[in-house]
Amino acid sequence: MDDPAAQNPFSQVPIEITISVGRARPQVRDLLKLERDAVLTLDRRVDDPVELWVGDRMIARGELEELEGEHAGQLAVRLTEVVNLRGGL
Repeated sequence: MDDPAAQNPFSQVPIEITISVGRARPQVRDLLKLERDAVLTLDRRVDDPVELWVGDRMIARGELEELEGEHAGQLAVRLTEVVNLRGGL
């Protein structure tokens, strides 16, 4: 059977995926005090899942990983949940 994505001209259009690792909600007065080496506390822990977004739509969740070998030190995301585009997560 033919792959429908291969026949769709939009299947070759690149998209940008944003990875959300957490949120911070400082007050403006605290934000204005930020300087180099300041630490901004997020609402998540290091081992919590991250969210993958395209525009304003979450498309998946995953875990951050550090690559090894040729790409050592580079971050990646291992997907743990993927949105059913017809019905949601």
